[in-house]
Amino acid sequence: MEKRALVVIDVQESFRARPLWRLIDNPDIADDVNRLVDHARAAGDLVVWVLHLEPGTGNTFDPASGHVRYLEGLREPVEGEVELRKTSHNAFTTTNLQQVLTERGVREVVVCGIRTEQCCETTTRLASDLGYRVTFVVDATATNPIAHPDAAGDLTPEELVADPRTLSAEAVVERTVFALAGRFATIARVDEVVGAGVGAVGAGMGAGGAGADAVGAGAVGAAG
Repeated sequence: MEKRALVVIDVQESFRARPLWRLIDNPDIADDVNRLVDHARAAGDLVVWVLHLEPGTGNTFDPASGHVRYLEGLREPVEGEVELRKTSHNAFTTTNLQQVLTERGVREVVVCGIRTEQCCETTTRLASDLGYRVTFVVDATATNPIAHPDAAGDLTPEELVADPRTLSAEAVVERTVFALAGRFATIARVDEVVGAGVGAVGAGMGAGGAGADAVGAGAVGAAG
């Protein structure tokens, strides 16, 4: 049986501390991730907890802000689980995640967290390129509307919503799914994952990735 890891990406108070949180599409993401964590633990899977840092920036991802901590209501890591801190968008480049997975014999990863199209998607793409079989649990991710590239910077949530060029969170998620499905990952929902049974996540569902033999073959040399 392939060993599997649940990778929980950036489910942290840094996001809730920003005004944009008012527009988040899944404010109850902690509950969804908790279901995946409970399932992973029951199945004997590795759980990897990732937080994003931007030291010295003065924003909510700066450790000095006090917001770089797990989202309230989220399960806490337990003994034997792995905690990582990253400064890149994906969870591999600035951490030893690949080393951890290789040492544990993990060949399949399940991705969840914040934000859908940013740190979760980039981690998924890179994991697939490294040869891991990836399941992207879309309803255990969260994101917000995205401003048009020509929009003024630092829009308030109200200004963002009022701009007809803004890409809605729903559209962001849809485009992410279209980009990942069949190329980089199996797209799944929480109910499908927790109801799949031990060892069944992603089985026979067109998962992305180069195959198990490619895991760890070569190393790949910003939040949520």
